[in-house]
Amino acid sequence: MAARVSVLGLGAMGGALAAAFVSAGHPTTVWNRTPGRAGELVGKGAEEAPSAAAAAAASPLVVVCLATYDAVREVLHPLGGELAGRTLVNLTSGSPPSARETAAWAEEHGVGYLDGVVMTTPPGIGTPDVLQLYGGPRAAFDAHRGTLAALGEPVHLGDDAALSSVYDMALLGLMWSALTGWLHGAVLIGADGPGGGVTATAFTEVARRWMRTVGTFMTTYAPQIDAGSYPAEGFPLDLHLMTMNFLSHASELRGVSSALPDLLTALTSRAVEEGHGEDSYARLVEFLRVRDKD
Repeated sequence: MAARVSVLGLGAMGGALAAAFVSAGHPTTVWNRTPGRAGELVGKGAEEAPSAAAAAAASPLVVVCLATYDAVREVLHPLGGELAGRTLVNLTSGSPPSARETAAWAEEHGVGYLDGVVMTTPPGIGTPDVLQLYGGPRAAFDAHRGTLAALGEPVHLGDDAALSSVYDMALLGLMWSALTGWLHGAVLIGADGPGGGVTATAFTEVARRWMRTVGTFMTTYAPQIDAGSYPAEGFPLDLHLMTMNFLSHASELRGVSSALPDLLTALTSRAVEEGHGEDSYARLVEFLRVRDKD
């Protein structure tokens, strides 16, 4: 039989989580601080609990998704007894210190604890390849991985509960950087306007294929960062900088903002000026770290 699960918090994300569990055949108990949110879920087969305590007591796996960690503390701290011996999965967005604080509270009360993020918006919940990232005890993750798979692809990052929020911020930064570069490219290649340039749709078909090569660069550079050694292997920073200057010039000629290429050029120029022109692009990691002023 499918494992039972309880969901506390039925906002946009919490409601999507509960719906995914129901759709996957898990007996699902739901609760929300503001009444009136559970009607559609109950119609699909969920059971509405009269209180947070009743919802927590109904299942071995309790998923909480509230607006803030303050709200999580307000709801959960009175429930130490009901949650003891169960596993709590917290999918509330927050900071690493908040994750560790909640993990410490859970350990004190005999509660298994996983702090997690689902790397999508509510409509994407339940898509098999959507990443779910979890920090916390491996045993707790392994025990409930099958149930969590109803939400997407569960990935265990390590025993530190804070890892999920750290990865979340790092991956969102990667997303914003990539999307901004894509937007700049779409504007640059379509700068002649409708009918005169390349459509964003046509550009994106090629750009998505190019991202596979970008992923290969990342795979190549990651061990260099770990080792603190940056062999260029045929693509040194000097060549990157020259190409970035071409991009800035092309942007200006096409009437496109050069803010993004100028930012990249400024960072790369610092590294080249300090004598690293023969190193790989991964050398720039040293210039993204906070450096001592002296």
